[in-house]
Amino acid sequence: MKISVLADNHPGSHTPAEHGLSYLIEYDGKRLLFDTGQSDMFLKNAEVMNISMKDIDMVILSHGHFDHGDGLWNLSGGRLLCHPGCFVKRYRKVDNSYIGLKNSKDELAGRFELVTASKPYNIYEQIFFLGEIPRVTDFESLTTSFVFEDGTHDFVMDDSAMAIIMAEGLFVVTGCGHAGIVNTLEHAKKVTGINNLYGIMGGFHLKENNNQTKETIRYIKDNKLKHVLPSHCTDLPALSAFYENFGNALVKTGNIYNF
Repeated sequence: MKISVLADNHPGSHTPAEHGLSYLIEYDGKRLLFDTGQSDMFLKNAEVMNISMKDIDMVILSHGHFDHGDGLWNLSGGRLLCHPGCFVKRYRKVDNSYIGLKNSKDELAGRFELVTASKPYNIYEQIFFLGEIPRVTDFESLTTSFVFEDGTHDFVMDDSAMAIIMAEGLFVVTGCGHAGIVNTLEHAKKVTGINNLYGIMGGFHLKENNNQTKETIRYIKDNKLKHVLPSHCTDLPALSAFYENFGNALVKTGNIYNF
């Protein structure tokens, strides 16, 4: 499997960055675009990286935040898969700034063959969209800094991830990890029937080296994951903790990973 980082928070040597995420995932002859960042940067970086954005088999939107889906407006045609809750109006609590998608469900349905799934969706034989991820641990998804337009708490229940069955085990790709990394990995096990975890990559949504970060690290160690690559919305204190425990290099735009 090959994952090319088209958009992320940290720039590469020749590729700029933005607050957002976009990966091109290539596996078993399939080319899947996972998130699109917040602008056309993912396309510009793909050009610098000599990556063709033609013949994409499917676009997957992890959840309905601008930094993962506003780049969609630079594409058209083909299938787009996401949770049906991605299209709500949502805001930050701290300043009431809008953080949802700029384009409505109808607008995106006019540009793509839109597929929505709240339950797990088998994209291809070995590739799954996890749908809505149950929040079952006692240390994840306990608070939120987001609200809906009516002022009620928004725990980003549309947040999802991808699970890929490889010969070495299960590899999971997250957009932001709002549901919690442990919740996400446990759900991936149940959806796929695979208990052996091989890798995790994407936004972990961990901000401090707090109990949630420590419990996440403990779980990853207990499950003996070979590849641990936090990126995007994982802040420095948590990144430092992961580096101390796993020695992982910083994920940057322009990086290409072969697993």
